[in-house]
Amino acid sequence: MRNILYAGLVGILLISGYSVMAANDNSVTMNGSTTVLPIAQKAAEEFMKKHPDINVSVRGTGSGDGIKALLDGATDIANSSRAMKKEEKESAGRKGVNPIEHQIALDAIVPIVNPSNPVTNLTMDQIKAIYVGVITNWRELGGENKDIVVISRDSSSGTYEFFVEYVLKKERPMPECLLQASNGAVAQAVAKNKYAIGYVGLGYVNKDVKALTVNNVKASVETVHDRSYPIWRPLYMYTNGEPAGNVKVFIDFVKSDEGQKIAEQEGFVSLK
Repeated sequence: MRNILYAGLVGILLISGYSVMAANDNSVTMNGSTTVLPIAQKAAEEFMKKHPDINVSVRGTGSGDGIKALLDGATDIANSSRAMKKEEKESAGRKGVNPIEHQIALDAIVPIVNPSNPVTNLTMDQIKAIYVGVITNWRELGGENKDIVVISRDSSSGTYEFFVEYVLKKERPMPECLLQASNGAVAQAVAKNKYAIGYVGLGYVNKDVKALTVNNVKASVETVHDRSYPIWRPLYMYTNGEPAGNVKVFIDFVKSDEGQKIAEQEGFVSLK
C-alpha cells in the first residue's frame, strides 16, 4: 500500500511539471533561446558565486525547444526571444502547465553584412524584399553587381519567428536561404562571405561584421529605449507557475539592478 501511495505521489508531481529530484536538489535548469544564452550564462555564473550551494545549468537549443522542454517538465526555465504562441499556451493547458512570462531584457534584431560591403542602410521594405527573393543583387542597393547570399536563422529559432512576423509580414524566406542554428553561426557565416546578409540579436554584433542601419536608424540602447529603431523586442524567461524556491531567487537576480547590468554588458538593453 505504501508503494502504491508513493507511486501516486510521484505521478502527481510529474504531471505538475516537477520531479522528486528537482524538488529536493539545489539545481536550476534553463533551456531555450540562443539569443538569451549570453545573458543566461553570465547571470548563472555570477549567481553561483553568490549562492555556491545552488547549481544553475544552461542550454541553448532555440526558443521553441526551450518552451517545449518547459511544457514537458524537462526544464525549470524556458529562455525565449519571442512571446509564447497561442498553440503553445493551449498545449500547456492540456498538460496542466501554467506558463508565467518574465521579461528580462530588450533586444534589437540587426541586419549584418561583411565589412567589405559598401551598403550601409536598408529600409524595412528592402530587407523584406531581399529575404523573399524580390531583390537578389547588391547592385539594386548600391553595392557590387553580385548575387546576395541570404542567411537566416532556422525555423526553431524565436529570432526567426519574430523576423518572419514583424519584418517579412508573415511571408516565408525564399527556399535558397541558408539556415543557421544560432546567432553566432549567422555572424560567422556573414563574416566569411563578402556578399552575404544575415540578422542577429544586438549582443551578437562584433568587429567581424558590419551592422546596417534600418530606415537610417542605428540599433543602440538609446534607440531601443525610445523605440525609434524599428526592429526591437523583449526577451523572456518562462516558468511553470509563479517561481518559487531557487528558481524565484534566480529570476529575481536576473531582474535586479545587477542582473540588468549583466544584460547590458552582454550587449543587450536593460529594462530600466
